[in-house]
Order: sequence, then C-alpha cells, then structure tokens
Amino acid sequence: MIVEKWLLKQIKSFLVTCKDGASISKIHALLTTSGFLSNGNSAAQLISSYARTGHINLAHKLFDNLPNKRIDSWNAMLISYSRENYHLEVIKLYESMRMGTVKPDSSTFTITIKACTSLFDLESGNEIWRNAVQCGYGNDMFVGSSVLNLYAKCGKMDEAFSVFERMSRKDVVSWSTMITGFVKTGRAIEAIDVYRKMQKEGLEGDGVVMLGLIQACAEIENLKMGSSLNGYMIRRGFRMDVLVQTSFLDMYAKNGKLDIASGLFRSMSCKNVVSWSALISGYAQNGYAGNALELLIEMQSLGFEPDLVSLIGGLLACSRFGSPILGRSIHGYIVRRLDVNQVLGTALIDMYAKCGSITRARLLYDNTSSRDIILWNTMISSYGIHGQGEEALSLFNQMREGDTKPDHATFASLLSAMSHSGLVEEGRYWFDVMIKEYKIEPMEKHYVSLVDLIARSGQVEEAQILIDSMKYEPGIALYVALLSGCLNHKNYLIGELAAKRVLELNPDTAGIYSLVSNFFASAKKWDEVALVRKAMRAAGMKKFPGYSVVEVNGKIHTFLVEDKGHPQHEKILGIMEELECKMRDMGYVPKTEFVLHNVEEEVKIRMLCNHSERIAIAFGILNTGPGTRLVITKNLRVCGDCHEAIKFISVIVNREIVVRDMKRFHHFKNGSCSCSDYW
Repeated sequence: MIVEKWLLKQIKSFLVTCKDGASISKIHALLTTSGFLSNGNSAAQLISSYARTGHINLAHKLFDNLPNKRIDSWNAMLISYSRENYHLEVIKLYESMRMGTVKPDSSTFTITIKACTSLFDLESGNEIWRNAVQCGYGNDMFVGSSVLNLYAKCGKMDEAFSVFERMSRKDVVSWSTMITGFVKTGRAIEAIDVYRKMQKEGLEGDGVVMLGLIQACAEIENLKMGSSLNGYMIRRGFRMDVLVQTSFLDMYAKNGKLDIASGLFRSMSCKNVVSWSALISGYAQNGYAGNALELLIEMQSLGFEPDLVSLIGGLLACSRFGSPILGRSIHGYIVRRLDVNQVLGTALIDMYAKCGSITRARLLYDNTSSRDIILWNTMISSYGIHGQGEEALSLFNQMREGDTKPDHATFASLLSAMSHSGLVEEGRYWFDVMIKEYKIEPMEKHYVSLVDLIARSGQVEEAQILIDSMKYEPGIALYVALLSGCLNHKNYLIGELAAKRVLELNPDTAGIYSLVSNFFASAKKWDEVALVRKAMRAAGMKKFPGYSVVEVNGKIHTFLVEDKGHPQHEKILGIMEELECKMRDMGYVPKTEFVLHNVEEEVKIRMLCNHSERIAIAFGILNTGPGTRLVITKNLRVCGDCHEAIKFISVIVNREIVVRDMKRFHHFKNGSCSCSDYW
C-alpha cells in the first residue's frame, strides 16, 4: 500500500511536468495496465494533463471511456473546456452530469456559471444558480462570486445586489465585482456606497476596486474623492499603469481640470489610444476646441490611429469651433477607416448642423437606415438652432407616426426649436401634449424653452405667471429666460424683479452677470450696473470679450472687438468703411440703444462699427471670391444693430452670410434673416 501511494505520487509529479502528449500517453498506459486508473484522482489528473498540452480531444476520449466518472473527473473536463473557451461545451457537459447520479460541487457550479457569463447566457445562468442553491451552495463564496459576475456582466445589478447581501462571506473579488458592475451600468453613486461598506468591513480595495472608483468619480464628477484616491494609491504603492493613469486623466478632464489632466498626460511614459482620446474628449467637452483639434493632429503624427472616442471628440471640437473644413476631413477619415454606426452618424449630423450646413446634416440623416431616438432628437434640435421650427415639427410628426416614441429630450429639442422660431401657439400646444398625451412631467429645461418663447414674443407677464405656477422652486435658468425677454421688450418692471432673483441665486458664469448688467444699463440704472460689476469681481469673474471666428482657405481666423492686430487690418478697415457708406445710402441707421455704456452718441456709433462679427465678415469678403458663403461663429449673441447691419451687407455683397452666436444660427440673405428678427 505504501509503495502504491509512493508510485501514484511520482506519477502525479510526472504528469504535472509533462509537456508533450506522447509522454502523457505512456503514463496513461502505465496507469491502465497497473489498474491505478480506476483508483484515486488519477483519471482527473490525466484529463487535465492532456488538455493542458493541447490534446483536449484525447482528454475527452479518456473521459468518455471512464466506467465510473467521479466528481473530480467531471470537474477536470469542465475546467479543460473552460480554459479553451469552449463555453457551450461546458454547459452541455454540466447538463449531462445533471442527468446522472454524481452531485455537482462548488467547483462545478463556479465553472459552469462562468461559462454562462462568457456567453451572456442569463437564462442558463439563472437555472444553474437555482440548482446550486438547491444543492446547498447558496452561501458558497466562490459560487456566489461567479453568479455576481454573471449578473454584473449582464447589467442585472439589482439581482446581483440581492445575492451579494445574502452572502455570509465576501472576499475582495465579490466587492470589486459589485463596484465595477455598478460603474459600468451608470450607477456610480451606488458603486461608491458599496466601497464605503467594504471599508467598514475592514477590507482594503485592490487595483480593480480602485479603478472602478476612479471611473465612478469621473462619472459623477466628484473631483474631491477622485483626488483623494490618487493620493491614496500613491501612498500605498499601487501600480500606476497606463490603465490607471488614463482613468485619472479622464476623471480630471471630466471635472474640467484640464491643466492637471494635460500635465498627467505629458508625464505618462507609456500612452495608448485611450489616453489620447480621453484628453481630446476632455478638451472638446470643456470648450477647448482648438486644443482638442491640435491634439488629434499630434496623435496621428506620432503613429496613433484615432478611435471612436477621439474622433467623436474631434467632431465635437469642430462643432464648437465652427470648422466645417476640418469636420469634413474627419468625416472622410471615418468613411475610409470605419463603419459609420449610429453614434458616429449622430456626431457627424451634429457637427455639420453646428458648422452651418443643415443641408448636409439632413442628407446624412436621410441616408441613415437605422435611427434611434438620439438621432431623431439631434436632427430636430439641429433644425431648431437654424430657426427652422416648421421643419423640426414636421420631423417630429414623422417620428410620432413611426415606431419611435418621443421622450423628455425630444420635447426639449422641439420646444427649443419652437422658441428659436417664435412659434408661440405651437409651443403652448406641444407643451400640453407632452403632459396630457405622453404623461411626461415637465422638467426645468421644458419650462425654460416655453418661458423663453413666450417672453421673447413680448408676453412677459404670461411668462412670469408660468414660472409662478411651477410645482417646484424655479432655477436660475428660468429667470434668465424671463430677463432676456424683458430686456428685448424693455419691460423694466418685471425685468427688475427677474434680475434681482437671478443675483439672489448666485450665478456661476460671467455671461449671466453680463446679462443682468446689460439689463440695468438698458434701463439707464448705472448705479445698479456698477453694483453688478462689483459682484462679478467679488465672485472672481471677468466679462469675456466678444470675439468672432471665420474659416477661410482652411485656416481659422479669430477677431476681437476693435481688433487692430491682424496683418490685413488696413484692408479690412477699408472694406468696413466702404460697407458703412453703402449701408447708410440704403437707409441704415445705427441702433445706438444696443450700446449699453454711458458714453457719447458718436462713441456708441464707433463701438458698433467695430464689433467682432463685422470685422470677421469684412475679412471674409476680402479673402474669398464673389458669391462665397461666409460662416461666422461668435461667442456672444449678435446684437440688434449688427443683426440689422448684416442684412444690408448681404444685399451689398450679394452673398449668404451665416452667423452662429451662442444661441442659434442666423442665415442672412437678400436683406433678410432666417430668424425673422426673432432672436
């Protein structure tokens, strides 16, 4: 007996070290002739050895010929299939086992549920989990971890959490599965809650847990916790590989800390495509369009192929910069290298619309065979910003007639389109339809569009009543919309109430302070203007100067108010003076009421003439051929005087001039504007 045990031990040692099928076959023959094959776990060891050396067919043949299959042999065969990623074979073998008399154990259930996870076969996984519970493995840590992973990978986090809560023992793998599962399903707050429970249990998170938490902080823009994690990982000596560094980069970028993100990016010794994409996307989403585009070009110059995220970031940058030429270049790259899926198609439609070409956007839309609700909403919104409310409504009705049901975002896009086009009655009607027919509770963004629509039409009293009728406390955006209408229609009584309410709600952008300041300036309340500017300084905010961007011959040119720094300044000035004379001959009279400064009339006229959009238009006329369409992007709203002046200019130069301001597009042609002076 002692000799037999020693011999079996030696044979097991040989099997572990064997690297070829021929040697394993000799040991197999020895075990068979000696009668040892039917004893102990020799069969299971042989099966594992055959499979490990690439002879899974021999392993299966041996398994099939075993007269009495023990649980270790079944598990050895299941593990062999699992390692070769033969997931269907694992499930089939498990089903065969269930038909016999051998009872599965913890390893059996763990391996088989893992196979279901790899196949995203939730139905089979649920059935095997029920079998595990029936066999007494409901509280087994390994089986529990495998079913947690199944539910997490299939997005069933409520079911995963239910299993997790019932587990008597939880290891770090179980906790990390829950954290990463919640992050991947967009439930970042719950992921952080699970981590805090993990800490209370006295467990330290591993690299997988930390990575999930970094991604959660990026998702909910929790910069404080993200920075704390960064420090914790450095202090504890965690391996800061490219995946971790990229996740931190993404977290900082999404929180608007582009200086930290950029510094981290430049310090990375090893970068991958995801690293580049995270920073490009961060720049684009935070309004640094030029940086995003420069980085996209640099990325390619260093041999990195842009991926989906970086290309969408580039398209977003083009959208914000108003750069149709570069946008078309990215479009060409996508067509040559990738399949234009719904995500890319939507990004391209958005880019063309925001670069002034609603026709190209619609052409792309018409050529898209599969349309999800985001695509519909994007096209409706695109018509809206171009002042084509009727087209937006027509598209919305096509959507209703099809299989796609409008959601809250659809109505937000539609109401915004109504607002840009001044379609007051239509706006009221569809707001009611949204509530009564579709049972969608109006959110602040819906109220903002309707208030903006009604107030801009001059019915500021009705707009105020609408705000007062809301079931919840109105936010600052509603009072800003009301104040804009009051400023346009010189309703100083309601406007003053709105302005004071805006200030009480502590604006977080210089643009809102500027609107309040402009309102008081329009009312000639210069003391109030001074107080608002003082409040701006106290809040650490500066009024951004107006600037306009025009793309000519593939190059971007930016002009500030009263810009004298361009090499062609004298020629641009000559064009502007010539246009001014012709405009005056045609009946143009400067609208000096739009200069909201307490200065002399002549100074006001000179200030109007030097607005950045006029300089950009003059530059475009100077450097492009007759009849060329000009597209100007301005960071602020087009003032009423410039709006009037550009209508005259469009007649004088016989061109279409498209001006995109912070709110919408104005298409000037033959002396009129697409907004019908409703802006």
